Amino acid sequence: MEVVICPDEAQVGAVAADRVIAQLEGKQTPVLGLATGSSPLNLYSELQRRAAAGDVDFSHALGFALDEYVGLDPEHPLSYRQTILRTVVKPLGMNAARVRVPNGFAADLQSAAEEYEDAMREAGGVDVQILGIGSNGHIGFNEPTSSFASRTRVKTLTQQTRDDNARFFEEGETVPTHCVTQGLGTIMDAHNLVMVASGEAKADIVAAMIEGPVSAMCPASILQFHRRAFVIIDEAAASKLQYADYFRHVAAHRRH
Repeated sequence: MEVVICPDEAQVGAVAADRVIAQLEGKQTPVLGLATGSSPLNLYSELQRRAAAGDVDFSHALGFALDEYVGLDPEHPLSYRQTILRTVVKPLGMNAARVRVPNGFAADLQSAAEEYEDAMREAGGVDVQILGIGSNGHIGFNEPTSSFASRTRVKTLTQQTRDDNARFFEEGETVPTHCVTQGLGTIMDAHNLVMVASGEAKADIVAAMIEGPVSAMCPASILQFHRRAFVIIDEAAASKLQYADYFRHVAAHRRH
């Protein structure tokens, strides 16, 4: 795991964009793993700026989203299908027909999850998986106690995750109780992982992910086992790290 501490959230987006683009360089059909949530928005904005400037072209890329709510109509504005189309696909100039989202509206959810796994394998795997981290350490919707070997499947959301996401829904709307999510084992199959996190509210869980034991109670801690995991955070999110100075030293003296 490589940790980069940036001065602020805007710089997190810029540094993360550098890493994403570097790992896609020279690939005719790059495969992007796409996360939703607030954490990657600055990264997507930076990628959009660079695509508009002609520095990178995502028109031939394939995309696979991490997760989707169960039972929420794919046309609902808060479905992750619509969120990905709105915040990633259109701004980056991707082809919507080449971007997949898990099917949370299928009659047979498990068969749909297995088909999703097959599609990622047929694409040659994910070149760069973009990740954020939830306040309880979840990545995708892999809640605490998720198996490190898990594949794409149906998961029950914790009350904390539902409470965290309630702010996106209209008053009176029910936050879904279940989701279809890539598993931790699926995420770890990606060739590169780029995790972004910002803000003091993420400081405790970021410290647990980077410096704590690898534990199913903090699902994101599995990134410690990935060969090419890049964790890019701002000073506020780094404020609980014991070895923050060391990470800064390593970044400053990185050999290329």
